[in-house]
Amino acid sequence: MTFTVAVSGASGYAGGELLRLLADHPEFDMRTVTAHSNAGQPLTAVQPHLRSYTHLTLKETSAETLAGHDVVFLALPHGASGAIAAELSADTLVIDCGADHRLEDAGDWAAFYGGDFHGAWEYGVPELPRLSGTQRTRLARTRRIAAPGCNASTVALSLAPGIRAGVIEDADLVSVLAVGPSGAGRALKAHLLGSEILGSANPYAVGGTHRHIPEIQQALRWAGAAAPTISFTPVIVPMSRGILATSTARVVAGTDAATVRAAWEDAYAGEPFVQVLPDGQFPRTADVLGANTALIGLAVDEAAGRVVVVTAVDNLVKGTAGAAIQSANIALSLAEATGLPVNGVAP
Repeated sequence: MTFTVAVSGASGYAGGELLRLLADHPEFDMRTVTAHSNAGQPLTAVQPHLRSYTHLTLKETSAETLAGHDVVFLALPHGASGAIAAELSADTLVIDCGADHRLEDAGDWAAFYGGDFHGAWEYGVPELPRLSGTQRTRLARTRRIAAPGCNASTVALSLAPGIRAGVIEDADLVSVLAVGPSGAGRALKAHLLGSEILGSANPYAVGGTHRHIPEIQQALRWAGAAAPTISFTPVIVPMSRGILATSTARVVAGTDAATVRAAWEDAYAGEPFVQVLPDGQFPRTADVLGANTALIGLAVDEAAGRVVVVTAVDNLVKGTAGAAIQSANIALSLAEATGLPVNGVAP
């Protein structure tokens, strides 16, 4: 069965990556692309790498334009998806790649985003460990999915196995991320100009202010954390895409290194898109470029009594568009890996 598809925000980085991946999806028929300021232009005028879509023109983003499709991907800024989604048919599969439907707690939304709170949808990270099973089972046959924040899902995938297995403590969690600027979107921002980031590493949202913090804590509570506390610091580095997250946590007293490693290996055994590397190996962002793959390396720092988890993802693929399509496949009862690359691009 073929499903008709619309992508809103098609002129942005996330929208463009959705379209790149959807071009090779055998069950999805791309019918409509929408934008805001770029409406009326050919899609390839703003996404010139997407040569298979030369026939598509960007339309205005509205509920009327998006209505009538089987699947709608919303790749819009936070605060822009909620109202449009509310007007779409309950029978339409809607995947929000923005933040509007990620958080369960209205207080978290008010504190970190502000504006109208639209309520939580099922979280689009299928492999995420929960106290019972994974998030995958909650995505089956749903018609509303919230794709993750790229930083948030990377850290959650890094730490949730240890939380669920009871081998790490849920307080004093620390994550420092090297991130590419594409995660901040395509809109012009002075601090993201090439002249500002080339040859430099730039921390931002320091001191517990980043909007992905409550999303991480929410995911870790699903894995069994009672009241997770995390120090989270992202650093923009001069690579267009990618996340390298280094997360550490205190090991529960009396837990040996083999038991710690087993928690991660057991959690992701058989997962095609989340892979734990052999002992002593650690990933690079180059290893996952263009792939819907998260690679995880871990070690136990015996002197510090902490586990160190290093995770690499492509923020536009596994961090956003790939996770959205993977979740849509599950909701539509398609093979989960359909249309998604596990192999990266090199050099």
